[in-house]
Amino acid sequence: MKKVAVIPTYNEKENVEAITSAVLAVDPDTEVLIVDDNSPDGTGAIAERMADANKRVHVLHRKMKQGIGPAYREGFARALDLGADLVVQMDADFSHPVDTLPKFYEIAAEYDVVLGSRYIDGITVVNWPMGRLMLSYFGNRYSQLVLGGLPVKDTTGGFKCWRREVLEHIDLGGVRSNGYAFQIEMNYRAWRMGYRMTEVPIIFADRRLGTSKMNKRIALEALFVVWWLRGMDLLGKLEKPARIAAT
Repeated sequence: MKKVAVIPTYNEKENVEAITSAVLAVDPDTEVLIVDDNSPDGTGAIAERMADANKRVHVLHRKMKQGIGPAYREGFARALDLGADLVVQMDADFSHPVDTLPKFYEIAAEYDVVLGSRYIDGITVVNWPMGRLMLSYFGNRYSQLVLGGLPVKDTTGGFKCWRREVLEHIDLGGVRSNGYAFQIEMNYRAWRMGYRMTEVPIIFADRRLGTSKMNKRIALEALFVVWWLRGMDLLGKLEKPARIAAT
């Protein structure tokens, strides 16, 4: 079974080579797709050198920084073109524990979407300031409430494993959100389509190198997108329930 880890980057020269090597070491059937938003620090050039040296590394260059939503949409489409059976999404900064990937792959035999959760087993976040932690935690509760009981405790988490069939059936071109909101929207669409989702507890450690891309605009977007999603769903304008793909 072929797995492709999609890793968006913008100014991640300190991390891109190390995270790629770590992911490749997990499993011989795992490949890495770096989606670089024209990083001025040379991240894209480093990724190209790795791709030239290793056929399991791929690079998708985008013209400008537009955020993780557009980067993941293009990355998911490229991963499917590469023949991925499982598509992982994860950050480049080692916030997401690479050693959890084998567990993701195992659980994906029974579930369509596997989510790495910071809130399924208490609060398992390291090195975040209290203000950011509270914003994240209560933002997740808010999303669940507005979206009618979305059964995901970490709705904004960015560490996931998708079965190919889910991404094929979601209208990626119609996904409008970015940042935290992108994670919420993808979860909601998959859930409303009837796909089986489960959460796996992870230890989320804040980045050690590089600069966080989080800002107030990204946080505020999530507050409004949940209402847009609920409205679009009530109007019947989201994807219809799909045949469950996992066997």
